[in-house]
Amino acid sequence: MAARKPIKKTAKKSAKKPTKKAPVKKKAPAKKKPAVKTKSTAKKKPIAKKKPVAKKKPVVKKKVVAKKKAVAKKKLSPAAAKQDAARKKAAKERELAAKKRAAEKKRAEAEKKARLRQAAAAKAMKERELLAKKKAKERELAAQKKAKERELAAQKKAKERELAAQKKAKERELLVQKKAKEAEAKQKAAEREAARLAKEAEREAARLAKEAEREAARLAKEAERRAEVERKEAERRKKAMEKPPIIKGPSQDGITSTREFDLKFLFAQRDLLLEERAKLVGQATRLEDEANQLIEDAEMGDVQFDDEGGEGDTMVVERERDLTLSAQARHTVDEIDAALARMAAGEYGYSQHSGKPIPRERLKALPWTTELVEERVGGLGRR
Repeated sequence: MAARKPIKKTAKKSAKKPTKKAPVKKKAPAKKKPAVKTKSTAKKKPIAKKKPVAKKKPVVKKKVVAKKKAVAKKKLSPAAAKQDAARKKAAKERELAAKKRAAEKKRAEAEKKARLRQAAAAKAMKERELLAKKKAKERELAAQKKAKERELAAQKKAKERELAAQKKAKERELLVQKKAKEAEAKQKAAEREAARLAKEAEREAARLAKEAEREAARLAKEAERRAEVERKEAERRKKAMEKPPIIKGPSQDGITSTREFDLKFLFAQRDLLLEERAKLVGQATRLEDEANQLIEDAEMGDVQFDDEGGEGDTMVVERERDLTLSAQARHTVDEIDAALARMAAGEYGYSQHSGKPIPRERLKALPWTTELVEERVGGLGRR
């Protein structure tokens, strides 16, 4: 702020008394806020402080000037005294203006330092944000790189598995071709051997044909004699085993009762037959599945289910056993179905050979039987 110029007073106005102006109060310089240290600012080098502006030394009045003024003060007239007071006042105003400029300059410097600190803090904050973004980007790139590496590893493993499978398939194909060639060679050798044996067989057959003719003539006579004996025996058995008529009773729920077997007994027998049938069907299915599983588990070309594969092979024996047991179970299921059909027709519980009623104890033990105990022992029936 520019200092006011001193107003020159004329002689006319010298009569007026000089008025005292209120002293201008100096504004206290704004206190500096303590800078908050952050992580980024703490690590960085401190900003170089500007050198404080040297304060102007107050002008020291020389003793001579003071003495002169003191002398002049004593000798001055009233008008000159007024002029002198005006000069003093102007000097004082200039001094106050200089002090005010110095205070404003100091405040400006303080504000400038505050702005610099604020700019440094903003810069540090921006640098931290950039560093955080950079780290986040690096983590993202690392994750992408790791995911890409996992994907490449998975692709590599899949390719290795595919190559291994192709190699294994090729080895199997070569093994099959090798076995096919061996089988073809064996077949040719067998054909040659068969041709040789055929010639020998022809010669042997010609020799045996004559003997067979003589033996056939002898056996034909013996067979005729045996046939006659069996025909007579069959006629005798037929007469002895004529089936008596079955007296049927009322029917209920698809079951026909007879004189010997009432509906209550037949319903109980039907429940036994159905229970046994369900159990046998499950057993047959399980055995067939196990036999099929043995074939699936065996690798192609490693197991042969024929005479050349080895009769003592455990897998072959187990498979044949499962198939045999399954066939037996299926056969029993057929017999149960036939027994249920006879129950519906009113013929259940009677021997199919003699027509006699089978004891209830035997039917409870073997619900699908079709013969008496003595008929089975005598060889007339299957059971």
